[in-house]
Amino acid sequence: MTIAVGNDHAGTEYKFEIVKLLEELGHKVINFGTNETDSMDYPDTIHPAAEAVETGQAEMGIILCGSGNGAQMTANKHQGVRAALCWNNELVELTRQHNDANILTIPARFVSLQQALGFVKIFLSTEFEGGRHANRVNKIACC
Repeated sequence: MTIAVGNDHAGTEYKFEIVKLLEELGHKVINFGTNETDSMDYPDTIHPAAEAVETGQAEMGIILCGSGNGAQMTANKHQGVRAALCWNNELVELTRQHNDANILTIPARFVSLQQALGFVKIFLSTEFEGGRHANRVNKIACC
């Protein structure tokens, strides 16, 4: 699977470890994120990652910023993107099962690296349940 990754300065350390994990799992990674820890504007890296998912260049995405809020808000401006901000395992699993999220948003300043790596594994291994949830997901797109 091809996975787009985007991050700001707050997510750089975690991004390196996530990319390493993804590659170990056999995934192709497109890194749109910064490799620096100097302050930068998250939309500059999140928009390209979300666009890769939106256009099909990547099947899924993983984005990070300090709180996760700005990254999630930015990504969800793209049609067909369903970016979910998750801070525990149950949320990660539910957002895949019930919302067919295609971008995982990680709040790097509020979870440990081990938690973040676990979220990635859960996100990639959990299937969308479809059924009644598909009807709801189909109603998300607007305008």
